Amino acid sequence: MSDSKFTIPVVQELFDSELSERSPVPSLREKILAIRNSLRPGQQQMADWQSGPLAISAVPGAGKSTGMAAAAAIAIARQYERSSSRRQLVVVTFTRSAAANIKAKIRKFLRDDLSLPQTGFFVYTLHGLALNIANRHSDLSGLQLENVILITPTQSHRFIRTAVEQWIANNPDVYLRLLEGHQFDGEETERLRRQSVLRTEVLPELANTVIHEAKSSGISPELLRGWSKQTTDEYAILSVAAGLYEQYQNLMRSRDFIDYDDMILAALRVLENDSARHIEQNQIFAVFEDEAQDSSPLQTQLLEILASNGEYEGMNTDAMNRVSTHSALNLVRVGDPNQAINSTFTPADPIYFRQFCEECDRIERLATMDRAGRSTRIIIKAANFALKWINNQWLATTKTNNKQQIPDNRQVPFRLQTIRPVEVGDPQANANPAPVGQGLELYTPRDIHHTVELLSQRVIELFGEDPTKNSAAILVRENRQGRWLAEALTPVCKEHKITLYDVGERDRRSHVPQEILALLQFCDRPHSPDYLKAALEALVQRQLIPTQDLNALASLPEEFLYPGPLAAPQPETVQKAARLCRNLLRARLELPLYQLISFLALTLNYDQAELATADKLAERVNQQIAGNSSMGGMLSALSEIVSSERFEPVETEDSEERYTRRGQLTIITMHKAKGLDWDYVFLPFLHENLIPGRFWVPPQSQFLGDFTLSEVARAQIRATLHEESIIPDVSQAWEVAKNLKTSEEYRLLYVAMTRAKLLLWMSAAQKAPFTWSKPDNLQEQAPCPVFPALKRQFPECVVNLAAMSK
Repeated sequence: MSDSKFTIPVVQELFDSELSERSPVPSLREKILAIRNSLRPGQQQMADWQSGPLAISAVPGAGKSTGMAAAAAIAIARQYERSSSRRQLVVVTFTRSAAANIKAKIRKFLRDDLSLPQTGFFVYTLHGLALNIANRHSDLSGLQLENVILITPTQSHRFIRTAVEQWIANNPDVYLRLLEGHQFDGEETERLRRQSVLRTEVLPELANTVIHEAKSSGISPELLRGWSKQTTDEYAILSVAAGLYEQYQNLMRSRDFIDYDDMILAALRVLENDSARHIEQNQIFAVFEDEAQDSSPLQTQLLEILASNGEYEGMNTDAMNRVSTHSALNLVRVGDPNQAINSTFTPADPIYFRQFCEECDRIERLATMDRAGRSTRIIIKAANFALKWINNQWLATTKTNNKQQIPDNRQVPFRLQTIRPVEVGDPQANANPAPVGQGLELYTPRDIHHTVELLSQRVIELFGEDPTKNSAAILVRENRQGRWLAEALTPVCKEHKITLYDVGERDRRSHVPQEILALLQFCDRPHSPDYLKAALEALVQRQLIPTQDLNALASLPEEFLYPGPLAAPQPETVQKAARLCRNLLRARLELPLYQLISFLALTLNYDQAELATADKLAERVNQQIAGNSSMGGMLSALSEIVSSERFEPVETEDSEERYTRRGQLTIITMHKAKGLDWDYVFLPFLHENLIPGRFWVPPQSQFLGDFTLSEVARAQIRATLHEESIIPDVSQAWEVAKNLKTSEEYRLLYVAMTRAKLLLWMSAAQKAPFTWSKPDNLQEQAPCPVFPALKRQFPECVVNLAAMSK
């Protein structure tokens, strides 16, 4: 719907008179209007909200967080003026760093622009909000937080592995059918191979996928088993998935463990109680949600209940009907379905926010923030072209494949939403800046080595005059590309004094648990050469001791730690290392066990984010060994975390600044780049085998067929959630899964393109690796299909490499 049709009622005269009558601060009206008038049209529509549901569909660079913070501050001010009660605004966003960012912006508006107390609101992540509710009503939620342990289940987590083993023991016939697969001749070596594949890869992956998909949508193992009766595939995939899910749930309950989906379910259990629900609702006057395209169905249900102002009815009522029938649903949801890039590895699906937008459009409660000042105009044109071209190709392909069937527009990769430059007089400084060069540069290098050569030349040119003036990033599809690029670019950056920051190297695996484990293992067994060397390596890495021959020190631990009177004098570097190690051993003897991790974190001189991560780790470990507190228990728990889980570090408010510093060339994945921007963005290695890529069935599991059980199950579950008439069979579900992946990969490219402000540099080498685990194995690679289309559409932006080489 166009902005001209946006009809949220704001009658200026009534608004002005109301404030003048009620406001004890005469200037508050002008202050509110000043904030509103400083915003763009789309942001103003958010600021004009006073009640009811509202959907905001925002393009990249439209200023979502600024608009939401301003709208939140204005809503708090109105509530402050109109009501003596102190009901709160709840703002919900996706990550801790985003929550910290928007909280700071709201406080600034309240303090600097409105001269109001910095209260009247809470900012949460979705899971933080759920946990808060569950904790306040532990008798209803069933969560006694002092007795439960939060985990992040992954395919390799011990609960997933144990659930697989228990399911196999309880279902030998079904397991044998999976083992036989296709064309099995009974040969013992092949049997053992298939057993290994099923136990360690196929079934854990199926369990992990289905548990996430089902729990986040409120689907029980029993309901999933009922759905399986509607399918006829030879492996009964949904039935197997239901069994694995059931085993996992039993294990979790028996050990007092919970996962993130359990938090949402626990909060919903609380809100089923009339009294508790009214208590929670009466504390809230509205809910604002950011990044709404990344919400799951249960998360959306939780927010709708809290936003319903005490008039919520029917826990099982269709969510979209609630939007239209409950005018008291004070819920503002802001997002961009075209930046939904998590749906193939999380339960989020952009279809739900699209539906919310469509329903709000029908009742004239949809606004579009389509003005963006981040990028120069040629970059905006390129992103808009890519969006429309991909949608047209998708629809043409779908029509060809389905023949008589009408394509499902709900699954089209993009919502038709054009990015528009800002208008004259926009408040953003340097909005839609002038381009550097053409603003868009399209290269076709000979191979990946030529790519690095061209990229290096351009980086040197851009950073040449003043390296501290601008920011730049290379966005890669996968970490292995980033690792290879970092090695290739390090000498060039050193020579030209350009700071190179490889985000993947820092974030590939959190280093905190590994370093803490290394030091604790040394404290437990200081005479072990292996443990001593690992501890010394950690201390060298943290620059706490000088680099030296650690093998020589570790080969004789006793002599290194406690040299006798006849031992040769130790050099100063060795003495420093020995003193630090002895301090660690003294702390082991003098400190209580639960303080050791915090002490080691301080010893390692961690920064703010690392200290927060260490605190999170200590809490997790101390919970896990409660009742059996011992060094052995602590080491066992830490070893499990390091070997079986990805322990997420705590993000702090400066995390985005680390990635976007001026004078720095950042190497970062496209996924992690979402929400960030740089003056210059480089997108190398744009090849079809990665974007959009394809689902690849590993050779070791092809005995099951030309599909993967996990993706078939995911597609079948989503088809049911999307209220399709029948559950697709295996071949149909596999096609749906491939389409979901294709759509998301193209949205990822769109996100990457829209990170650039002044220059977007794109390339697709003629030769590239088939897999980046073997980067030297070059072969002809087709470009990402969008890339040739961009070259045809913007011929003036195609760089003539022959002319450059002359």
